[in-house]
Amino acid sequence: MKSPVHRCRDVEHSRGQGGVGAGTNCLQAEQRIPISKDVITSSSASAMWFIRDACGIMCAVITWLLVFYAEFVVLFVMLLPSKNLTYSIVNGTLFNFLAFLALASHLRAMCTDPGAVPKGNATKEYIESLQLKPGQVVYKCPKCCSIKPDRAHHCSVCKRCIRKMDHHCPWVNNCVGENNQKYFVLFTMYIALISLHTLVMVIFHFLNCFEDDWTKCSSFSPPATVILLILLCFEGLLFLIFTSVMFGTQVHSICTDETGIERLKGETGKWGKVPCREAMQMAFGGPLSLSWCSPFSGLSCKKSPPEHISIPQGEIIDEDVIEIPLE
Repeated sequence: MKSPVHRCRDVEHSRGQGGVGAGTNCLQAEQRIPISKDVITSSSASAMWFIRDACGIMCAVITWLLVFYAEFVVLFVMLLPSKNLTYSIVNGTLFNFLAFLALASHLRAMCTDPGAVPKGNATKEYIESLQLKPGQVVYKCPKCCSIKPDRAHHCSVCKRCIRKMDHHCPWVNNCVGENNQKYFVLFTMYIALISLHTLVMVIFHFLNCFEDDWTKCSSFSPPATVILLILLCFEGLLFLIFTSVMFGTQVHSICTDETGIERLKGETGKWGKVPCREAMQMAFGGPLSLSWCSPFSGLSCKKSPPEHISIPQGEIIDEDVIEIPLE
């Protein structure tokens, strides 16, 4: 997708061919109409969302398998053979609770529409129904033939334009966008927490086994126990670093009201940014509360979509840049 500067140049070029002066071209391009989210998401808000991408599905399955592997080692290698019943119950409950929240967040991030723009709405009838003001400019995505709203980018994997797209994450087999960023943030947070918890338990288990007989530390043989613990330690350390960095990056993007792709393309300062507190409330669904940490709570602070709005049918327009003529 072209940056706003390139879009201005496209408008200038098209105007120059039409014999119109270029003195106010960039001003006109900056009057791009932000299409209402209610209209954009009305066609897919109630539909099941799942990306049929082989690489993404494989990465998502691997993610679940790694969590199940950690579950197996934590329970059957470290906790169940432990002589301290209280230690086993407390750590087992905490680990399973965090793992459940992590997988629930992953599932919601994967199966939630990130903010896709309906395909094929770049028609003359639909543009006329928007009732745009003279001088405003709208842009058509040449790949999915949709009217591209402000701050939307096209994803080549999802094959759709996504509102406030941050990036496409193969580990959740979905784009991280306006509607599912909260669940992605929770997923990275809970994976980081269970990774840290796992590393602490592995360290304590090694210390206890060094002081005691290795044959009494686990129901497995000492070599198998060491191999399983080393693999778990490597997995926990790797994912602790990775998810901690991703968590910090996502929170920073929300607080600065700037997505990752906007930062990479230099598309900054083209919209009115909201304060950090308001941006966090918009992303997590209301004022600070325990619901921020729940992958089961909805985005309650956002307006409920109205009744289904039908998009006028018609032929797709040929132009990528459409400017409403001045009266």
